[in-house]
Amino acid sequence: MIKTILIDDEPLARSVIAEYLQTYPELEIIQECNDGFEGVKAITQHKPDLIFLDIQMPKINGFEMLELIEQPPAVIFTTAYDEYALKAFEAHAIDYLLKPFGKERFDKAVQKWLIKYKQTEVKLTPPLPEQIRQPEESNRIVVKEGGNIRIIPVQDIQYLEAYDDYVKIYTTKEMFLKKKTMSFYENTLDDKEFIRVHRSYLIQLSHLTRVEPLEKDTHVALLKSGARIPLSKTGYAKLKTVLGL
Repeated sequence: MIKTILIDDEPLARSVIAEYLQTYPELEIIQECNDGFEGVKAITQHKPDLIFLDIQMPKINGFEMLELIEQPPAVIFTTAYDEYALKAFEAHAIDYLLKPFGKERFDKAVQKWLIKYKQTEVKLTPPLPEQIRQPEESNRIVVKEGGNIRIIPVQDIQYLEAYDDYVKIYTTKEMFLKKKTMSFYENTLDDKEFIRVHRSYLIQLSHLTRVEPLEKDTHVALLKSGARIPLSKTGYAKLKTVLGL
């Protein structure tokens, strides 16, 4: 059997998909989830071949949910999200279904996936393009810590540091790892609050206490926590402009 999970906060939407799937006896619905938290747990536990995933959901959205899964299954988006934005995902998901969708359109998406599944057995979804993001992602960062999911409000973040293929996110009390790039956060976070002061560092201005000179025209930023962040020449110039110096 092919394992399938439905992830949507609307029970009616899940019931429609479940009804449509009755014509595909080889696809077994092993769990239905109301939100992304439940989705992460279900995918980790059952390792499905295919998920039907809504985008706009409470707690965390569908994109944030996929980021928390190391090897996400194949995805068919089922959403009322505006169609023009979803076109950017056509190369990164099996298909998307714009609500309300009928049986014919549903069948087209499932058949498309079944052909790939049977011919290539490629079941993993490529990483989502970093330029695609939801508005709420500028106000929070969602991370997975062990078996728990943490939502970090951006106001709690002191600075971010590049770390190989990850970014270290420092709050006043903790440090988290997120598999993203510094460029992603530079473009996502409010540029009036977060400043890229170095190739490897992004600081939140509200946590800055002062800037001190070092040797040979170099400078360092001191944060409220006592952290000392090196400034590149470009970063120092940018910081002076923002601070009106």
